[in-house]
Amino acid sequence: MTSSLAPFFSAAGVAVIGASANPRKLSHGILRNLINSKYAGGIYPVNPGESEILGVKCYPAITDVPDPVELAVIVVPVAATPATLDACGKRGIKAAVIISGGFKEVGEGGANLEQECLRIAKSYQMRLIGPNCVGTMDLSTGLNTTFIHGMPDEGGIGFVSQSGAVCGGVVDFLYGKKVGFSHFISLGNEADVTETDMIEFLGEEARVRVIACYVEQIRDGRRFLEVARKVSRSKPIVLLKGGRSDAGARAVSSHTGSLAGSHAAYQASFKQAGVIEVETFAELFDVAVAFDFQPLPQGTNAVLLTNAGGPAALTSDSLSFNGFRLEDLEADTRSALRSFLNPSAQVGNPVDMLGAAEPQDYGRVIETLKQDNTVDIIIPILVPQALVDPRAVAQAVVDASKGAGKPVLTCIMGDMSVDEPRLILHSNRMPMYTLPEAMGRVLKAMKTYADWVAKPVDKSEELAGVNRTAAEKILHVQDCPKVLGEAETRPLLEAYGIPLVRGGAAHSAPAAASLAAAIGFPVAMKIISPQLLHKSDAGGIVLNLNSEADVSAAYEQLFSSIHAKMPRAELQGVLIEQMAPRGQEVIVGLKRDPGFGPVVMFGLGGIYVELFKDVSFRVAPVSAAEAREMILETRAGKLLTGLRGSKPADLDAVVEVIRRLGQLALDFAEIEEAEVNPLLAFPQGQGALALDGRVIRS
Repeated sequence: MTSSLAPFFSAAGVAVIGASANPRKLSHGILRNLINSKYAGGIYPVNPGESEILGVKCYPAITDVPDPVELAVIVVPVAATPATLDACGKRGIKAAVIISGGFKEVGEGGANLEQECLRIAKSYQMRLIGPNCVGTMDLSTGLNTTFIHGMPDEGGIGFVSQSGAVCGGVVDFLYGKKVGFSHFISLGNEADVTETDMIEFLGEEARVRVIACYVEQIRDGRRFLEVARKVSRSKPIVLLKGGRSDAGARAVSSHTGSLAGSHAAYQASFKQAGVIEVETFAELFDVAVAFDFQPLPQGTNAVLLTNAGGPAALTSDSLSFNGFRLEDLEADTRSALRSFLNPSAQVGNPVDMLGAAEPQDYGRVIETLKQDNTVDIIIPILVPQALVDPRAVAQAVVDASKGAGKPVLTCIMGDMSVDEPRLILHSNRMPMYTLPEAMGRVLKAMKTYADWVAKPVDKSEELAGVNRTAAEKILHVQDCPKVLGEAETRPLLEAYGIPLVRGGAAHSAPAAASLAAAIGFPVAMKIISPQLLHKSDAGGIVLNLNSEADVSAAYEQLFSSIHAKMPRAELQGVLIEQMAPRGQEVIVGLKRDPGFGPVVMFGLGGIYVELFKDVSFRVAPVSAAEAREMILETRAGKLLTGLRGSKPADLDAVVEVIRRLGQLALDFAEIEEAEVNPLLAFPQGQGALALDGRVIRS
């Protein structure tokens, strides 16, 4: 329940346990921040060796602290933390922030102490933030339990970070820039309260207009997806993920496993939950400020007004690369601009007012553009000149933009000259950027979120034709192998309604010939061997066999050649399959992520999947709409839609395979990896056929 987190931000009284009179101690800084803030509740330093700290009465133990007190900030040696927490529980403390380090981040002994703290807290129904954290701030109540120097301005950004050091850097970076926060939270080791808990809490806080997060790991990915998807419907979540590289990914045996790196699950869940992922800290707050200050764009037509051509060209590139248009202005708008601008000014898009443009020019151009219904976004650009006051330009932008009803994002290039204009703009809820290339990324984030909010909520659609009992009989037999080749995978896919090319297994040349005759010629022959996961690489496939004699001869030749190449390989027989008609080869696969569960992949199939790495991912279960989105994100998907006059493929059939493979992994937790490769997609209305499959069990 999010109500249990309220004491971290609005406690009636705060005890600082381990408070020190030494200005060099963290606990001294915490107490000083509390005293110097506007927090109106009781402040109670606890230290048996002091009678008073910073003019505030000090108490020997938490049991001596008078009511009301709801929150404890614990800054004691790590070994003393469990006993301190137990004393807080007995005192009736509802929440505790453990600043102290030396827990799981240092090894097994610290991890055991952390678990003991968690056990104690749960026994008293007490919530914990930390340990090994910087603390929390509520910019409205003034409740500041951090030792960070300085306090941000109050505003609409709720900031959550797993890294304490990052919090200190953020405050210093944004201090004095009128970037306002509602809440500021360092979570540390997350023994109890997690980033998901905080996102849920901030989602219900009316003061929060946008949630900005820095995370390194999400342990319960499925709960994160559920919570973030709900919160994103009412306010944007902007997230920077640390540790995105896959350098430490384990070796895997399927194409999907090798392509689904550690970050794939995160990216998939962010897309499904409407979370806006960014790549840098600068971008995190560039985007968060835009969400906080401005309305969402309703279209992609941006208009620039500038006093310099170069920055306008760079901004145009940034916008174009990120999916925005710079269309020519309508005749009436151009005529209105001509009536007051310098005769040499260019009234196209960009509107180049020339280097001598005055503040009133900026104001009148914005007034004109905001009346034009074809203009979705207005971007004023200023390169400071000797004869132009940037502060006056900033004020003109503020005055003219009132009531625009469309985003206005200002770029004032430079460093030394931008501080005062930024204060003017930010104080009036107008975002300002110093580099033109920021514009495209920020607006793309805003438009992506606007599009996601506009989408209808996906409804859970039950899959028909699933025979879970049949699948259980295959997977739960005592001698079920760890790796199921195509022969074992075929009945598993059939149980979940995934269409397969007609075929079966044979264990002798006569049996293979007889089966081929029953299926109908021509047929393909594939070797069955647990050592040959990629049959084509080993020459384990023979195509276009047109008679029983061809099949018998191919059987003997196949066994002979494979045995010569791989004498230790166990050759169990062959699969005989009907030669499939031509179709587009794609792959549908999955890999189980430790935090998010099954992550489904779609991409270009066949032997080129790892070469081109043209893939997209979603966390199962995957709705029909999500499956279609992931198909269209890839080049393979564009081929399926009918490229250069070719017939569109049966996307609905591919969507069904994606959903059914994801459901198979959801139903059976032992499935670690699986894939259908290739899946042949036929023209619209003609379905799809799985030609090969593999399942890897844990």
